[in-house]
Amino acid sequence: MDQLARRLGVPDAVVIGLGSMLGAGVFVVFAPATAAAGGAGLLPALVLAGVIAFCNATSSARLAARYPESGGTYVYGRERLGPLAGFVAGWGFVVGKTASCAAMALTIGAYLWPGQARLVAAGAVVAVTAVNVRGIGKTAAATKALVAVVLAVLALVAVVGVTGGGLALDRLGETGGSSRGVLTAAGLLFFAFAGYARIATLGEEVRDPERTIPRAVPLALGAVLAIYLVLAVITLGVLGADRLAGSAAPLVDVVTAAGLPGLAWVVRAGATIAVTGVLLSLVAGVGRTTLAMARRRDLPGALAAVHPVRQVPHRAELAVAVVVILVVAIGDVRDAIGFSSCTVLVYYAITNAAALTLGRDPDRRLPVQVLAGLGLVGCLLLAVNLPLGSVLAGFGVLAVGAAWHLVRQRSR
Repeated sequence: MDQLARRLGVPDAVVIGLGSMLGAGVFVVFAPATAAAGGAGLLPALVLAGVIAFCNATSSARLAARYPESGGTYVYGRERLGPLAGFVAGWGFVVGKTASCAAMALTIGAYLWPGQARLVAAGAVVAVTAVNVRGIGKTAAATKALVAVVLAVLALVAVVGVTGGGLALDRLGETGGSSRGVLTAAGLLFFAFAGYARIATLGEEVRDPERTIPRAVPLALGAVLAIYLVLAVITLGVLGADRLAGSAAPLVDVVTAAGLPGLAWVVRAGATIAVTGVLLSLVAGVGRTTLAMARRRDLPGALAAVHPVRQVPHRAELAVAVVVILVVAIGDVRDAIGFSSCTVLVYYAITNAAALTLGRDPDRRLPVQVLAGLGLVGCLLLAVNLPLGSVLAGFGVLAVGAAWHLVRQRSR
């Protein structure tokens, strides 16, 4: 048997989407985004990133309902735009999200044991892979528990920030960035939204995908955008733009500024749990895209195996874990977000381009073709406005992968 089992309903899919997004955006990305856009530009950048993510989500949901199998835009690109577009999407996803996995793992290590961050990070990768290879049902159950804890911690931070007496809404207008900085910040913040497509990537394991995926993706994305906006207002209002831009742990600084430093350990624990949830679903998503590419021989065919009992792509997940551990051993978390954002924005640009070929949808009130066009332009605009090093590295890796694919195609 080489097919995956359909075990996920709407609640499970929404939870996996939440677990994929509630992590980096709250605990990591606000600081560099504020440094780029200033206090006055943070909320517009967050809204811009959310709007583009919504356009992408609409396109992803339509395509996933049409092609309910593992692989996400790798499959959509091949089916709608041709093998090269599909390969570039899959290659960009696997490479970019592998870097994201390493960044998340290193963040866990930095919170739990800064002196041995790489060792802890490797252990985290082994732990989440052990959960994932036991089956997607185990992944969903573990993610539910992680999301519940993270939401409780974020609610605590919000209450402390509002009631602590230090919240000043006039700080939301503090300057410090530039107009281009808003685009840069939006590109970085997009990193925090990209997890919604994990639902589509797991399309082969979703029950009634034509109904479940289009409902689950917007629900997860809308919930996360609301949470991000509330916490951005509170964090910026308590800390101010300058302090937030230079903060290594903004939510810890919020509870400290409110006069409750004893709660810092709770927030740190919540951050660790949140990032673990992201890592759990991220490794699962990369494994599924690897499976899809291996099925079509764009990656070694041995990775296409599905476990006969647990019905998971066990070889693909183990291979992903090995590569992530290697990156953890030699990589730097500081550059991972920009690199991942660049490659993933290109991935979603291909998603929107593929959605444009579907034509009009008479059953939808929203102009889905317009949303796909906006998503395509928005993704490319944000990608080229990321830090120069991230743009060069991201497009360079994509070009190398595309060239390798073309050479292999000609040799066949």
